[in-house]
Amino acid sequence: MTHDGPTISAPLTEPTRDEEADESLLLNRELQWLEFNDRVLHQALDERTPLLERLGFLSIFSSNLDEFFMKRVGGLRRQIAMGVEVVGYEKVSPESVLMAIRERVIPMTEKKASCYRDDLLPALREIGIELLEYADLSEEEQREVRRWYRHDVFPILTPLAVDPGHRFPFISNLSVSLGLMLRRPNEPEALFARVKVPEIVPQWYRIEGAMRFVPLLQIIRHNLQDLFPGMEIVEVMPFRVTRNADVEGDHEDAEDLLAQIQQQLHDRRFASVVRMQVGKNPSRRLLNLLCEETGIEARDIYETAGLINYRTLDEIASLPLPEHHFTPWTPVTPPRLRERERDIFSVIREGDVLVHHPYESFDNSVERFIEEAASDDNVVAIKQALYRTSGDSPFIPELIRAAESGKQVAVLVELRARFDEARNIHWARKLEDAGVHVAYGVVGFKTHTKITLVVRRDADGLRCYAHVGTGNYHSRTARIYEDIGLLTRDPLITEDCVNLFNYITGRSTHDHFNKLLVAPQTMKKRFIELIDREIELHTPDNPGRIVAKMNQLQDRGVIKALYRASQAGVSIELIVRGFCTLRPGVKGLSENIRVMSIIGRFLEHSRIYYFRNGREDPLEGEFFIGSADWMHRNLHNRVEAVCPIENREHRARLWRILDIGREDQRQCWDMQPDGSYVLRRHAGGEDDSPAAIGTHQALMNLARETARQATTPRH
Repeated sequence: MTHDGPTISAPLTEPTRDEEADESLLLNRELQWLEFNDRVLHQALDERTPLLERLGFLSIFSSNLDEFFMKRVGGLRRQIAMGVEVVGYEKVSPESVLMAIRERVIPMTEKKASCYRDDLLPALREIGIELLEYADLSEEEQREVRRWYRHDVFPILTPLAVDPGHRFPFISNLSVSLGLMLRRPNEPEALFARVKVPEIVPQWYRIEGAMRFVPLLQIIRHNLQDLFPGMEIVEVMPFRVTRNADVEGDHEDAEDLLAQIQQQLHDRRFASVVRMQVGKNPSRRLLNLLCEETGIEARDIYETAGLINYRTLDEIASLPLPEHHFTPWTPVTPPRLRERERDIFSVIREGDVLVHHPYESFDNSVERFIEEAASDDNVVAIKQALYRTSGDSPFIPELIRAAESGKQVAVLVELRARFDEARNIHWARKLEDAGVHVAYGVVGFKTHTKITLVVRRDADGLRCYAHVGTGNYHSRTARIYEDIGLLTRDPLITEDCVNLFNYITGRSTHDHFNKLLVAPQTMKKRFIELIDREIELHTPDNPGRIVAKMNQLQDRGVIKALYRASQAGVSIELIVRGFCTLRPGVKGLSENIRVMSIIGRFLEHSRIYYFRNGREDPLEGEFFIGSADWMHRNLHNRVEAVCPIENREHRARLWRILDIGREDQRQCWDMQPDGSYVLRRHAGGEDDSPAAIGTHQALMNLARETARQATTPRH
């Protein structure tokens, strides 16, 4: 049985040459992504960030960089192998981009190491936490560590030698290893061996009764003689490899998408190495051998001071010391959903519900919507698009329970959600085994939309309810990702959801929607129309205005339209958390465009789009939320949905969210014309304004106060 999904017609908005902005007016995507990650690194450098959270940001920075090398550098390497001479519309070679990446990454990794060594280690010592070298341990502590090592680590280790009888071992992606040169007694020839640091044991050993920690890597390194008794250990060098994850095949002609994704996962595991990290002053002999065996060049080697894998700091960052973490946040229940004795469908019938995570509870809104749908005897069908979900998510068991109770359940599981493919295959099979109708996506397009449709028998007939969101159905990330969702019974929106699911799971070529903006069919065309409308309606007395919040901005057609609007005098404010290839503030081109980036304890993930539409009252303009950024991939190569917000109270909430971001002087960065960013600094004294406390704290305060007011009796 195949699950390749429908073959659909080409999108209506393919880019044309007249959409291509001059490359000098655009910034390089890869370098702008590195600018974003540098802003993440700043959270570790910023003394205003709680100490253990600073360690966490070092880990996040490193994890981001790992993914960047796997995806973006891997993609450039693949382009070179295919003979591509220029990248996209930028008219630069993949080789020159790789050189620019290296020039940018090296000082960033040095800054990371300096932050760890010069800032964080002394600060940790001040609060009684010591991250030690093995040599710093007392003799008694070394004996304790050795006992643990012999009992809990040594049996797991597998030394792998390379000689005529043993081939060079496979080095798995992101694994840390020790490379050794060994010599037998009285023999001149040195032999290579590799020891992999196991990932299934703690990467830091904690000395009993103390807050003193030593890295597992060093413990193994100082006890290598146990693995090679009788051998002389000549040289030792730790190293870590990163493999290419950009090995996607052509899904357009895949007879079985599931089989192709499984093959892709296999290929990724054995893909070429794109980076090797080593410690400072590495062994040249070991380095030359590893380069020869892995096929990498000197430009792929990155020397790193301090730790070779900063992601292990998560173990230290998670220590239960509340005074050195962000103040815990418990999401509030949306006021209209406080009464659990009422079913959620009766609440939605009284009017749409707008929810804002993580300030408002995902559990008590979106999860509740699915849970009640699964148990409600009046519900006849549930349809959901799952891009990413968590292992402990209630969605999978609830959908299975609904199917087993006789409800029609259809789920779109996007197999191509990067790095979640194996997990999604697992859940898809679980769902299929329970009788759920599972579709594996639209051939040629990732399904990125976040929608759920519930069909229910109400007293007045069959009615549809929907959730349209900006984030994934992922219970864990909903606690740290900022997202917005709409629960609605609007007949035009739910009709659009019905048609969108038919498009996703069937062979529909439906391309007309009442209210939803849907990619790849109509979304880009409509967004450009809305930008152009601001130009048409703009006058000095009634100026046009666009405010948009998203993760990334890169689509050249949209950027060209924004430049055109800026030149016409339209005011444009863009809150772009990640990379942005538009140049703001360029005289005669984009002087009316401001780009901001907000980085902090929560990951800004929602997409909000506002167009003034000639109205004096900003709340009378048009507001949209949805799953799509203004990226080429979102507008052309993914199935996306953006939904209008029409309730005035909900518009006021969205406007306040945008206002708080624009006012932020604590965690907001302003983008400069050259692509660099400047962190704002609050000039006034300490107060509770968004300018002083930042976006995330301001929104937590607002959610808490709104919940308090909703529970205060009125007299």
